[in-house]
Amino acid sequence: MAYREMVKIDEDKCDGCGLCVPSCAEGAIQIIDGKAKLVSDALCDGLGACLGDCPRGAITIERREADEFDEEAVDKHLKEIGRDPIPHSHPVPPAGGCPSAQVKSFSTSAPAAGGGCPSAKLMNFSKQDETAADESGQRPSELRQWPVLLNLVPPTAPFLEGKEVLLSADCAPFAYADFHKDILKGRSVVVGCPKFDDAQLYIEKLSAMIKAGGITKLVVAHMEVPCCSGLIAIAKQAVEASGIDMPLETIKIGIQGDLK
Repeated sequence: MAYREMVKIDEDKCDGCGLCVPSCAEGAIQIIDGKAKLVSDALCDGLGACLGDCPRGAITIERREADEFDEEAVDKHLKEIGRDPIPHSHPVPPAGGCPSAQVKSFSTSAPAAGGGCPSAKLMNFSKQDETAADESGQRPSELRQWPVLLNLVPPTAPFLEGKEVLLSADCAPFAYADFHKDILKGRSVVVGCPKFDDAQLYIEKLSAMIKAGGITKLVVAHMEVPCCSGLIAIAKQAVEASGIDMPLETIKIGIQGDLK
């Protein structure tokens, strides 16, 4: 056995909806006694394609001791449950359900594969040609990834590696006109709202991201309203819970769109 990234399912949060089942290409998740369960460690590749399909936030990624991922066991299991085998020549197996759960990495010049909502797809794309964008009169986007919602981003997402991570209030990009140029540029981003979402879930997710390694700095962009300062507390608690000395920067945006 070895220590590796594994899917963790919180049965207290799980309502048995089953949306995670088809998104697991290996068939490692099944509904048993009304709850989603990981049927075998050897069937889980730890990539977290199922994360974006859980409306309850019951699925996370943890690093623990587990059996090695076994492709032969996966093939056998898929035959037993009547699903097509995975073409192992692919670097990342395509999900068996909603295409928005597929892990993808591509250039912005190439069309996105598959349908579904892009905000739930795990994507990492290269920088656009800024010269061409300037000539067209349109400022280029500085976004280099999908998804952006904190609840949907796996802790081991490849676009977090070696990057400053921007924890942004969901209102901030609307309030500050030059958000892309001045704040987002060169950073990976996760977005949330401390008022309407589960703060403890945010802390656990951010802490897992930091523990996974590769993040160089955490930057918090928050509004000047009192409730939004909760993002700072969340970031501080996540860093503390991770046990890793992580640089932390805060950016305050006024309600009229100015930097404070």
